[in-house]
Amino acid sequence: MARSITLGVVGDSAAGKTTLTRGLVRVLGEDNVTHVCVDDYHRYDRRQRAERNITPLDPECNYMDMMAQHLAHLQAGEPFLKPVYKHEDGTFGPLVRVDPKRFAVVDGLLGYYTPELRKLYDVRTYLAPPEELRRQWKVQRDCSRRGYTTDQVLAELDRREPDSAAFIRPQERYADIVVSFLPNERSDQEHLEAELVLRPTLRHPDFRSVLDGEVDSSDGIHIDEIDGETHLRIPGRLEGERAHALEEMIWEGLHFARHLRSERLGEFTIGTDLHRSESLALIQLLILYHLFTATAAVALGGEGVRSAD
Repeated sequence: MARSITLGVVGDSAAGKTTLTRGLVRVLGEDNVTHVCVDDYHRYDRRQRAERNITPLDPECNYMDMMAQHLAHLQAGEPFLKPVYKHEDGTFGPLVRVDPKRFAVVDGLLGYYTPELRKLYDVRTYLAPPEELRRQWKVQRDCSRRGYTTDQVLAELDRREPDSAAFIRPQERYADIVVSFLPNERSDQEHLEAELVLRPTLRHPDFRSVLDGEVDSSDGIHIDEIDGETHLRIPGRLEGERAHALEEMIWEGLHFARHLRSERLGEFTIGTDLHRSESLALIQLLILYHLFTATAAVALGGEGVRSAD
């Protein structure tokens, strides 16, 4: 098969990687997407890490060379056998066969750590919520889904902090799109604000065209150009009409994929309750724009749409 168009989603634990990618997979269709979590490439299980006093954030705790080899197979459209790490009990399961599809979504902690890994993505995103918000999400997830107590989660976060600073957060510099969801005064997760850093390694849609040239619109959308990067702030309570206009502008650039339009972008769950966020929907649509732009470029015989890093 032709090579897969590959999206990278990197961020620290509980940064929102699953929330971001779930809606993308729904729109692209599960039959068209291969998902690989690079956290499956841990070298040691949970007990062995405790014995060695090493965290899974440390590259020495992961098979980095194997990770790069397998992602190269994925991009080339070649199947491979992938390890499986079970978060439920911290052990490893049997190998599974991975068959490449039209799109690949690759997420995890260390996806951009080496040059060999970074060259394998068509689109690179990094999730960088404020640490206070990420810790809140981590406690919610690990207590409700993984059986930990709040004290256990907070203690583990503190233990991992030096490795987060040393190995995870520096990868932000390699992303085409940096996404930071920001809390609001009421802790209303349906209306989280978002700040995006859009780097010139990809050609992004012109958001100013929807703002009529304004850099700070009346409804809180704000755009800055800083050192060649576009900084876009999307308010949590974005007016429906303005959100629709922004979405229409992006879809106009995706005229060859308009059949994929869906009202299900922006959905996320808290516990078993379904919610929707306008800022999340816009970010997911922006990523879809770049995936399909890369698809079109490759179909025409090109290598993709990335400029030199």
